[in-house]
Amino acid sequence: MFMFKWSHEGPAMSEPLMLPTIVPLGDRALLVRFGTNLGERANRAAVAFARRLDDAAPEGIEEIDPNLVSVLLRYDPDRTDPARLAGELRLMLSLAEEEPETPGRTHAIAVHFGGEDGPDLDTAAEALGMSPSQFVAAHNAAPLRVLTTGFAPGFVYCGFHPKTLNLPRRTDVRGRVPAGTVLFAAGQTAITATPIPTGWHVIGRTDFINFVPDQSPPTILAEGDLIAFSEAGR
Repeated sequence: MFMFKWSHEGPAMSEPLMLPTIVPLGDRALLVRFGTNLGERANRAAVAFARRLDDAAPEGIEEIDPNLVSVLLRYDPDRTDPARLAGELRLMLSLAEEEPETPGRTHAIAVHFGGEDGPDLDTAAEALGMSPSQFVAAHNAAPLRVLTTGFAPGFVYCGFHPKTLNLPRRTDVRGRVPAGTVLFAAGQTAITATPIPTGWHVIGRTDFINFVPDQSPPTILAEGDLIAFSEAGR
């Protein structure tokens, strides 16, 4: 099984974009991979390609699922075959030019930082040489882009923070944090939408929940959307 490299030093911002590769996954799916490391360019390329597929998907594709550095395509083997589909995808990739990603929607999300809602905020700030208030100000200084959703229903990855806010994940795992928990690690901020265990730093809580099971689609945020974080009550 393929695993991309997750650096504790944060995402690779300036690494060159590799040539996309197409990997078969069983008899009903293909993975279009844009990188082996989590990086800005690879993520933007994956998001942009998923959007192009949404606009003009080859025959037989049933599901398009962008991830951090790849796009998973599930297809109906009765309507296409993997060789034909891979050829169509290669043609789309060869005709595509790397260009600035069109920003998605902007969402304002208020966060209750620190205290019982964010028990790791003080230690995270100290590890970065900041006071808690300086950390919150730096965290909220610029909008973050939605990199992908996944891992658990509605779980959202947002990035990227500058290098001054790079901090490895915790060495131990919390057994369970509630929905709406705001997490911080590896140059990113994440938001939970269901109760999950985590090794990320818990820095706050939000009333925003990115998962409504009876809606279609069940998630509110989409890859490429912008998140403007603010401190609740200010």
